[in-house]
Amino acid sequence: MTNKKILSLLGLATRSRNLVSGEFMTERSVKDGSAKLVIVAIDASDNTKKEFSDMCAFYKVPIAFVGTKEELGKSMGKEMRASLSITDQGFAKSVNKLLQEVVQ
Repeated sequence: MTNKKILSLLGLATRSRNLVSGEFMTERSVKDGSAKLVIVAIDASDNTKKEFSDMCAFYKVPIAFVGTKEELGKSMGKEMRASLSITDQGFAKSVNKLLQEVVQ
């Protein structure tokens, strides 16, 4: 249930232009400091997961592993996406709050 809420928030963030997706754009947002939260699909390759985990640790950006590539893409109205970043603090905070509910 919470996963659906997260995916719908990603859709809202996309429509309000507070989200970038795809490996190149996600990496660029992390490095230029605009990324507030990075989300990587749980079915992304191990190499992709490690690359973004290391990069986010280095640049001190929170990272989460949520949904499949297909679910992430569909939530944004696009093709499959393995990674995305939220560039708005408010959206990032809302998604983080939902992620904490999943953990508990």
